[in-house]
Amino acid sequence: MKRAVTLKENYEFRRLYQKGASAVGGGMVLYCRKNRLGHNRLGVTVSVKLGHAVVRNRARRRLREVYRLNSGRLRQGYDMILVARGRTLTASWKELNDTFLRLCRKLELLEDRS
Repeated sequence: MKRAVTLKENYEFRRLYQKGASAVGGGMVLYCRKNRLGHNRLGVTVSVKLGHAVVRNRARRRLREVYRLNSGRLRQGYDMILVARGRTLTASWKELNDTFLRLCRKLELLEDRS
């Protein structure tokens, strides 16, 4: 993922946690907030409690891939943070994808396909 479409700075994460809307579902938490850019930006967080570095990186890769596969269906102009939970590692791709779409629907991030 390009730097322009990722959240990197601590203040960006803190602002989303404090002022963004959130939705919780099996294996992940999604925070979002409108930005003034014409594109979406994504940040992924995985707690040290989830496991050692290899495990955390795997969870991070899975969440980034779920986002990548569905990015064309999302409204533009949002900052998003995906937070991994324990089920992120054990859930099937279908479960992760369905959970992500359900959370996006809950936060009204999906484009209307009328």
